[in-house]
Amino acid sequence: MFGKNKCCPVVSTDCCPVDPVYETPIQNCIQKDYVHEVVHIVPIHTNVVNNHIYKHTYVPEYTCSEENICTNVNDNCSGFGNFMNN
Repeated sequence: MFGKNKCCPVVSTDCCPVDPVYETPIQNCIQKDYVHEVVHIVPIHTNVVNNHIYKHTYVPEYTCSEENICTNVNDNCSGFGNFMNN
């Protein structure tokens, strides 16, 4: 056919090597997610109020006292009254 230095004919399946054609670059965008755990301290205070309720009830407490007295009755009988009048 043609020599080693010759190029391929216009219509032929046998071709000579050509330099590569550089296309416009395709840019890939990859998103990587990084999760960072941030600890938040939330103070919670509980206040307990103890309410002491005093319910007052009144119970009567009765007391009793006793007194003994003596009464002398002189009925002037049996002649005893003359003795007492002296």
